[in-house]
Amino acid sequence: MKGFKKEFIFITLGIIFPLLLHTLKVNAGSFGAEIFCTMRDGGNDHESSWDAAYTYIKKQKGGIFKVSPKQAAAQITESVIRDRDTFSYCVEYLDQLHPNRKLMRDLEKEKENKEREAKNREIKRKKLEKELEETNEEFSDETIERYSY
Repeated sequence: MKGFKKEFIFITLGIIFPLLLHTLKVNAGSFGAEIFCTMRDGGNDHESSWDAAYTYIKKQKGGIFKVSPKQAAAQITESVIRDRDTFSYCVEYLDQLHPNRKLMRDLEKEKENKEREAKNREIKRKKLEKELEETNEEFSDETIERYSY
């Protein structure tokens, strides 16, 4: 009978504990969505609204593993979609939670290429200036004078 009680307790905890954690996670995401949407509706910019919501979600999650920005964005999106009636004004802001990663990488590469090209142009310019100075040093003022025969 004692063994049965221990097994029963462990099984009960094994069922209840994950449900409790899931409930906390859903509530954190839901209130995170409320924070994000309320701030956006109030006229705040995306960054400050996102930081506030993400900080709240991270704080509520706790535990060993941290919530990634993608997970938090997904939780906010899920909460807004699940409760469309409450968050109907917030749907227009959801696209900013999931930026186009490929576009961001392409823009970053383009920026790096422009910086590299500018550096190369500067190096070439300095090299040409140096060559010009060396060439000017080779000729004296007499040789450059036009009418000296």
